[in-house]
Amino acid sequence: MKMSAIPLTKEAFASFLTDLPMPDEAAVSAARARQKTLTKPEGSLGRLESIACWFAGWRGTTRPRVDKPLCVVFAGNHGVAERGVSAFPPEVTAQMVANFRAGGAAVNQLCAAANVPLKVIPVDELRPTADMVAASAMTEKECITAIQAGFEAVGDCDMLLVGEMGIGNSTSAAALAAATFGGSATAWAGHGTGIDEPGLARKVNAIYESLARHQAGADSSFELMRRLGGKELAALMGAVLAARRKRIPVLLDGFIATAAAAVLTRDNPGALDHCLVSHLSAEPGHGRLLRALGQKPILKLGMRLGEASGAATAFPVVRAAVASHSGMASFTEAAVAGKVGLS
Repeated sequence: MKMSAIPLTKEAFASFLTDLPMPDEAAVSAARARQKTLTKPEGSLGRLESIACWFAGWRGTTRPRVDKPLCVVFAGNHGVAERGVSAFPPEVTAQMVANFRAGGAAVNQLCAAANVPLKVIPVDELRPTADMVAASAMTEKECITAIQAGFEAVGDCDMLLVGEMGIGNSTSAAALAAATFGGSATAWAGHGTGIDEPGLARKVNAIYESLARHQAGADSSFELMRRLGGKELAALMGAVLAARRKRIPVLLDGFIATAAAAVLTRDNPGALDHCLVSHLSAEPGHGRLLRALGQKPILKLGMRLGEASGAATAFPVVRAAVASHSGMASFTEAAVAGKVGLS
C-alpha cells in the first residue's frame, strides 16, 4: 500500500506501521562479502564497516552512495509549557524558527559544514497543543495532520536526518518514553534546557499526572502520540515512518527525537531498524531509552541542544562509512598481492 494511495487516517497509519519493508538481505550479504575483499585488514574500520553494510541493505545495493541527504527540523509548541517546565518561555520556539531560517542557529552551521540541505517545518503554524496534564495533547485530526506533515517532508532523499524544536517538548518526550517502555516520571525527566530544581519538580509532576490521566487509553502508537506528544513530535514520527516505507535510512538526533520515533515501536518492535542514533545526549533519559531500543549511538560528545545538531554532527561519519565501503579498491583491483603485512 502506497502512502499516497489513500487519505491518511488513524487506521491507515496503523496499516502502514504493521506492513513495513525490510532491508535487502542479498545486498547486506554482498556488502559483507565485499568488505572481506577490500585493501585493509578485516574489521580494521570497526563500526564504519557495519554501518556501510546496514546502509547497503536499506538502499538495496552492494555499493551504495549518499548523494542526496536531507535534514528536517520540525517545530511546535506545547500547552504543558505554561506549567513552568522549561527554562525558556514558549515564544522562543517561533524566535528560533526565525533564527533557523535566517541561518543563525547551530544546526545551520553544522549542516553547512556537512553539506546537508536543511528544511525547517513549523507544524500547524506553531499553535500549541492542549496541556497534556489536563487533556489529550491533540485531537485525532490534529495528530493526523501533523503526521501527514512529516510524511510530506521526506521527499526525494537517500538519507534523512531528523530533529525538533519546541519549548516544553522534553517533558512530552519523557512522558512518551515512560508510556512506551515503563518507568517512573523521575527516571525519564531531566533538566532539559537548563531548568532549576523547582522547575524539574514541576516537570516530574506534569509527567506523572499526564501518565496517570492517559496511559490506560494510550493503547497504540497513534494514541500514545495523540495523548502525550506534540505536533512537531508527531510530524517527526511520521517522517521516520515515511522514510521506512521508502527504504530511506534515518539518522535520529538526541533524546527528544529518539523518544518521538520510538513511539512507533509500541505497535511494531522493529519499526526503527532503518534508524541510527547519532549521539548520546547529556539528557539522562537518553541512555535509558537507547538501552530499551538496543541502539548504540555513533558519538558521545555531551551534547543536548536538539534541533538536529547531533544528527548533523554525526552524518559525516555515516558518509565516510559508505564512501570507504563503496569506493575502496579490492586487493585484486589494486593489484595488492595479499593481506600479509597490513596492520
